[in-house]
Amino acid sequence: MAKGIRKLNAVVAKLLGPKGCPWDREQTHKSLIPYLREEAAELIEALEGGRWHEIEDELGDLLFHILFHARLGRKRFSFDTVAESQANKLMRRHPHVFGGGRTFKTSREVLENWKTIKARERALRAREVAARDGRRR
Repeated sequence: MAKGIRKLNAVVAKLLGPKGCPWDREQTHKSLIPYLREEAAELIEALEGGRWHEIEDELGDLLFHILFHARLGRKRFSFDTVAESQANKLMRRHPHVFGGGRTFKTSREVLENWKTIKARERALRAREVAARDGRRR
């Protein structure tokens, strides 16, 4: 991990640790939803307003939430698995960049291919969930 990510991850671990912040330790994924929405809205406002001096701060707030949620969910996933999963997804959805024999001339073609891949992934995920639940679709 890069120096800044390591430092922020250590801060989150300390906040949620035994000697950390009581308020932070009481939080759940669900209790944090209003704050996550607020931070996302603040980033959107900064982006729409072209307020570059605020964008870095707002991105940091969202990154904090991602690390916080990853720490809360550490029995099921980690920040590293979240990041790796996202990298793999982006590589699958960009076969024209990461190999796969596809080439596109326009962004519209790229978007259509993205939608096709996403729909295929969603259907596969639904089948996997159904199989895990012992049901057949």
